[in-house]
Amino acid sequence: MAFWLFPLFLLLVSSPLPPSLAAIHDYGDALHKSILFFEGQRSGKLPADQRLTWRRDSALHDGSTEGVDLTGGYYDAGDNIKFGFPMAFTTTLMSWSIIDFGKTMGPHLAEAKRAVRWATDYLLKATAKPDVVYVQVGDAFRDHSCWERPEDMDTPRTVYKVDPSHPGSDVAAETAAALAAASIVFRSSDPAYSQLLLDRAVRVFEFADRHRGPYSSSLPNVVCPFYCDVSGYQDELLWGAAWLHKASRRREYREYIKKNEVVLGASENANEFGWENKHAGINVLISKVSSIVKHDTVHLLVKKNEYFESFRANADNFICTLLPSISNHPQIQYSPGGLLFKVGGSNMQHVTSLSFLLLAYSNYLSHANGHVQCGTSSASPAQLRRVAKRQVDYILGDNPLGMSYMVGYGSHYPRRIHHRGSSIPSMAAHPAHIGCKEGTSYYINPNPNPNALIGAVVGGPTNISDAFPDARPVFQQSEPTTYINAPLFGLLGYFSAHPNPSEWSDD
Repeated sequence: MAFWLFPLFLLLVSSPLPPSLAAIHDYGDALHKSILFFEGQRSGKLPADQRLTWRRDSALHDGSTEGVDLTGGYYDAGDNIKFGFPMAFTTTLMSWSIIDFGKTMGPHLAEAKRAVRWATDYLLKATAKPDVVYVQVGDAFRDHSCWERPEDMDTPRTVYKVDPSHPGSDVAAETAAALAAASIVFRSSDPAYSQLLLDRAVRVFEFADRHRGPYSSSLPNVVCPFYCDVSGYQDELLWGAAWLHKASRRREYREYIKKNEVVLGASENANEFGWENKHAGINVLISKVSSIVKHDTVHLLVKKNEYFESFRANADNFICTLLPSISNHPQIQYSPGGLLFKVGGSNMQHVTSLSFLLLAYSNYLSHANGHVQCGTSSASPAQLRRVAKRQVDYILGDNPLGMSYMVGYGSHYPRRIHHRGSSIPSMAAHPAHIGCKEGTSYYINPNPNPNALIGAVVGGPTNISDAFPDARPVFQQSEPTTYINAPLFGLLGYFSAHPNPSEWSDD
């Protein structure tokens, strides 16, 4: 997330030809590139098999000022800060994608798991001390006043944490969710690592629940205005408990959800989902149990899970708000070109995360032979998939500009993305140090970035008119983020195996 203070230079992108309304996309190639993007976001010592070779080692002493090892992990966007809150959410969504759609990822499953492990290895370091979670490395204000490669960083790598005296239930519970979800990803391939992740998730969640409070209050001048949690920590506690229940199948987490559903406001803001608000995700995740068990012939299982029905109802209501053609109370806008649109910056984060929920819920309904009821109308699982697929296709180029919003996919994509490492010559091309203010000339240069951040999906059109400025200074539209890409793992994996809607059988 960037707050760059130079003037804005808008270079509006246009396309001489309208896109095909029935373009054929290589979803497998897009999936591979979406995963490859994360290699461009790596911090720390890069492995020998690093494929985006214009990147080099960076931030090799993170944590040293606190006597801890906090190397590794991901830079969240086009800057050089490691923000723990969005990194944890990114990890949870990558893991959820693999859990639900890993079987459709084919040869890309292994690289998707490697992307998750790069994050979880870091999160294990960040939670190594009991009752402490390191939630940020780097001074964001100092970093955002510079334009320099991560390999050249000379801004302070200050370390920030939450602890019993400075609680952060939101970031801690999201970290627990990420560790729990990832434990499922590695359960078969690496049981020992999976158990380590689950055990740590349990400990971190206990800390989050025992010492309640928002991290925005504990670290107001550090995490704000970048990743403030304005919706409160309550949703993350339910989210963390839901993932721990899914990963461990321990009754205590089911009872925790049941006991705290009203107290923590499970039905509030049910139409939001992203790094800051988990409510819609909670309802969809928990409703999977309701959807499957509701049709189970074992009466005891049905009785045990009756309380999950409220989450199923909330999930249905949420899905209906995304279907304006049949909903009496649509709360989501769509652009003339068909893009889901929510007011605020970086719209693609909403597009990918909400589309992922549509796809995940459609699969849950398919297994339960169910539909979504929206007033007097209903929607089949296949209808939900079509809405999700339309959003993915828009990202890949089926839009009024004929532009792929994924760097390196297709021939017409953003060339001037708001990303320091991509926009400054690589170490191989320019070995000499490029200082904080020296990078300004590259920032304002109207030429395309010299290093392609393959797979990066940017924030997207500026408003509901489908217009897009391919310009670095317009960070809300031209900056990629990890949490835009993470839900695409599942979406692209599924559509790579099921690209033809006419073959979906559950209308």
